[in-house]
Amino acid sequence: MKHVRRRRRRASRRAAALGLALAILGAAGGVAAREERSTPSGLPVPRYVSLKFDRVNARAGPGDDHRLLFVYRVKGLPVQVVAETSEWRRVCDPDGALVWVHKRTTDGRRMAMNTQARPAPLLRRPRPGSATVGYLNPRALAALDRCDKGWCRVHVDGVGGWAREGELWGTAAAAQCR
Repeated sequence: MKHVRRRRRRASRRAAALGLALAILGAAGGVAAREERSTPSGLPVPRYVSLKFDRVNARAGPGDDHRLLFVYRVKGLPVQVVAETSEWRRVCDPDGALVWVHKRTTDGRRMAMNTQARPAPLLRRPRPGSATVGYLNPRALAALDRCDKGWCRVHVDGVGGWAREGELWGTAAAAQCR
């Protein structure tokens, strides 16, 4: 009888040690999973997209049953996806509004917007003093090709040039709305 009790105690201690080890491994695995944070689309958040249509409903929550806040009327408007469900995207717009739009109303093409009160010069090369090839008017949209070392290559109406990254909305890597 003592022999059986001793075996049970050892087995119980082993199980407790194994449980503790699994709990520690599970906690470490949980941290790694949070760092990688998967999204329903498999794409990173935050990220930029543009509005696909000239009429896009902005809702208070992720679903048609949520209150309609307003309607975007700007095709190509750059917005930043800050959260998502399988069908809905929570986006931040250049004016700081945080709303939900359906995923079918967004396009992966990158756009940028001049949020300055003055026209943004488009330069031939990405450096100060380079020749000006055009201007991007305030609140105007441009297709975004790429950004590098504080400069972004954009094109609009057949004119392509470089603008300072800080003058354009739709280029910052950090979340723009909280």
